[in-house]
Parts: sequence; structure tokens; C-alpha cells
Amino acid sequence: MDKIKDIKIVEFITNEKFYIPIVYILMAIIIYNIIKKILIKISNGKRIDNKKKTVIFLFKNIIKYLIYICAILGILSVYGIDTSGIIASIGIAGLVIGLALQDIISDFLSGVLILFDNKYSIGDVVEIGGFKGEVINFGLMSTKIKNALGEIKIISNSSFKEVTNFSMANSNLVINLDVSYDTDIDKLDKVLKDLNDKVLEIPNVKKYNVLGINEFSGSSIKYLVTIECVPNTH
Repeated sequence: MDKIKDIKIVEFITNEKFYIPIVYILMAIIIYNIIKKILIKISNGKRIDNKKKTVIFLFKNIIKYLIYICAILGILSVYGIDTSGIIASIGIAGLVIGLALQDIISDFLSGVLILFDNKYSIGDVVEIGGFKGEVINFGLMSTKIKNALGEIKIISNSSFKEVTNFSMANSNLVINLDVSYDTDIDKLDKVLKDLNDKVLEIPNVKKYNVLGINEFSGSSIKYLVTIECVPNTH
């Protein structure tokens, strides 16, 4: 009797329906952990910003589900289940769910495109649909913007096509100096240019330009000066 039991145990263990599913599961875990470690190493790099980390996190989840689905389908095929019918059913179900949740999917895909297109990130000052403020939260479904009054607007990522980003380039402060017609222009020009070093010492100032006479008005001469500043500090 004991020999018969031992034989049955050996037959059970050596049966492909027993060990192949285990192999599939172990392979899925090993492959996922290898990819996960690689992505974690990449995301911890010094040159990786929060935006790229979000993309890596999203990619990691997609890879995880793909690996697990492949493992499950492989296990089912071992037990003689026709996986092609399941795949077709999943495709039909996915189509139905996609139609029902098309707005949500549209927001999600728009969020991914914003990430890849580098339209803005947290901390940027933007204007979307006439609402201007600082991006305080960015998700794959929506963006939260806070204006100067403290009002927070939540905008669906698929609800807009254009965005003005005030933080992608330096700001220009344009100054028209009103001076009388009897002003010595050469002396004025020299005095303003001599201020260059002092102006550049001001925090956030990058460049100082004295451009000269801009306009002759009825009562004065308008002398133009521009100062290039760090974004949103003008």
C-alpha cells in the first residue's frame, strides 16, 4: 500500500498539470521582480524628476499586469482550457467597458500625454481655460491649479487642448521711463547703463538691457529698459 501511495505521489508531482503552473508562477514573479528592480534603479537616478518617476510607476504597473495575465493564460492552457475564447471575451468586455468609461479613459490618456509632452509640472504657473495659477497637484485624471486668491480649480486632463505655461522661460519686465524733453539723453543713457551691475545683483534678475528711446509722447520721452527675470518673478 505504501509503495502504491508513493507511486501516486510521484506521478502527481511529475504530472505537468502540477509542476508547470508552479513554473509559470515562479517565472512571472522572477521576471516582474527583475523588471521592478531595474525601474526602481532608474527612478532613483539623480536626473529623474517627479514627472518621469510617474511614467516609470505607470509602466511598472502595466508590465506587472501583463506578466500576470500571461502566466494565468499559460496555466489555463495546461489544464486544457481554450484561452483563445477567453482572450476574445476579454476583448469584447474591454470594448464594452471602454465605451462605458470613455471619459475616464480619455482623461487618463490625456494625463499620460501631458507627462510625455512635458506641458507642465507641479510648481509651474499656467493658464488653462482662462484660469491662471500654480499647479499644486497633477494626476493622470485631473490637474489642480491654485490662483493668487487661493481658489483651487480641478480640471479634467481631457477638457483642454491648449495651455499657457509661464514657467518654461524667463519673464521680461518692460519699463518705459518718462523723461522730459530737455533731458540730456546721452547722460541718461550712461547713467542707466552704469546701473547694470547693481541691477544684476537683485535676486532672480538674469539680464539688464537699456534699449533707448521708445516713444515721443505729448509731454515726455519714453525711454525703454527691459529686465529679464526668473519665470514669474518680474
